[in-house]
Amino acid sequence: MKGLKGKAAIVTGGSRGIGKATVERLLEEGVKVLFCGRNEKTGLATLAEFKQKYGDAVFFIACDMEAKETPAMLVSKARELFGELDFLVNNAFPFTAKALDATYEDWQHAFMAGPAAYARMIAEFVKQREKKEGAIVCISSISGHIAQPMRWTYNAAKGAVKQLIRCAAMDLAPAIRVNCISPAWVWTDEVAKATPDGTRASVPQAWDEYHLLQKLQEPSQIAATVAFLLSDDAAVVTGHDLYADSGYLAMGPEGLGKTANFAGSV
Repeated sequence: MKGLKGKAAIVTGGSRGIGKATVERLLEEGVKVLFCGRNEKTGLATLAEFKQKYGDAVFFIACDMEAKETPAMLVSKARELFGELDFLVNNAFPFTAKALDATYEDWQHAFMAGPAAYARMIAEFVKQREKKEGAIVCISSISGHIAQPMRWTYNAAKGAVKQLIRCAAMDLAPAIRVNCISPAWVWTDEVAKATPDGTRASVPQAWDEYHLLQKLQEPSQIAATVAFLLSDDAAVVTGHDLYADSGYLAMGPEGLGKTANFAGSV
């Protein structure tokens, strides 16, 4: 993709899942990457894997996105490593999913480690750089668009991401583009936890019936969309929530019509 090679990026939550796939895609495109994660052991294992493939173009820091000092520290470290910073990918986000049982601490964690951390990273990205141009991508979710049982905290926090990127895109235009992505069901270790036995085969309807493309999304596919939004190929795209969802949000409650027998369904 145009405009990626030789650039530098931060990817939060880059040790596993969508974040890890994003780090790898950017490295493949010739981008130098600093990624972070809360689990130092997992992060160092990912770092070792990538260093073997991509050499000294990748770096890792263990940190907590909810911590007050983290955003300033991450951007400062990236400037130290790369001299300048071109891209920011806000991916780290808590999977806190509670409803009536949510405590004050649950709400605080969902927002301060989620959309508020995204906002604080964007602010530091802007404040500490000398270069005017840049691009930012935040990972949202279909959960920010729909109601799901017993998920007030997660869905509300994800829903806030779309409004954040719209406001940021307005205030940072024309030099910095800001967008977000709303994936549907992506096969990661977090999704595996939600299945009865940790396998895709245990809940085929989630993949076959919930998406127009009738297949589960892979982290690498979402990473490709992130790379596109950062690239010069997306030069006219800002303030946009890209539904990288295999058609999930295009469907209504009848799904693909496999079990419906109304309004012409067969």
